[in-house]
Amino acid sequence: MDKIVIALDGPSGAGKSSLAKAIAAKLGIVYLDTGALYRTVGLFVRRNDADPKNEEAVSALLPELDIDVKIVDGAQQVYLNGECVGDAIRTPEMSMYASAVSALPSVRAFLLDTQRAFARRSSVIMDGRDIGTVVLPDADVKIFLTASDEVRAQRRLKELLEKGQTVTFEEVLSDMRARDLADSTRAAAPLKIADDAKLLDNSELDFDGTVAAALDIISAAK
Repeated sequence: MDKIVIALDGPSGAGKSSLAKAIAAKLGIVYLDTGALYRTVGLFVRRNDADPKNEEAVSALLPELDIDVKIVDGAQQVYLNGECVGDAIRTPEMSMYASAVSALPSVRAFLLDTQRAFARRSSVIMDGRDIGTVVLPDADVKIFLTASDEVRAQRRLKELLEKGQTVTFEEVLSDMRARDLADSTRAAAPLKIADDAKLLDNSELDFDGTVAAALDIISAAK
């Protein structure tokens, strides 16, 4: 197929990562989980006992931070100063750290080149919160994936429980709503739908239905 760049945005728990992976596999393109990059910055900030909302403190750590992304057996692996971070960045705490550091202009600038370089090299699908509006404003296809708060929280709860974490639905829903508020009201690249994006609400769709709907959007855009 011809080179294609796809931007997939939406709030936490909408299923962006799963959908992006499925689309990448079906189209034979690279998937870059941009949220993992911010989570990795958040993990480094946490390990250094810095305030993730303090731009001066976080900016001072960036020169010590080396993030590498490798595709291993078709899956993305993120490395923090040579260490594969794996599930260490997938906790509710790291979700909040990621939200906090992603609001800092210095962090966004730090990661912007990494993300755009992927799009220049090959066909790619990226998911995040500002891919279509800021990172890849000229993407060939833009999709904004969303679902109701309750549906998103239930999905995230299932994911966390399967990983052995001890959390309740109320805790996940509260954390998710807090992150939605922080992401949509931050000064730097807030979560919002791009003017030319297609809205895909999958509250009442199963995973296969979501994939089919997204592929229809991509096919119509070619």
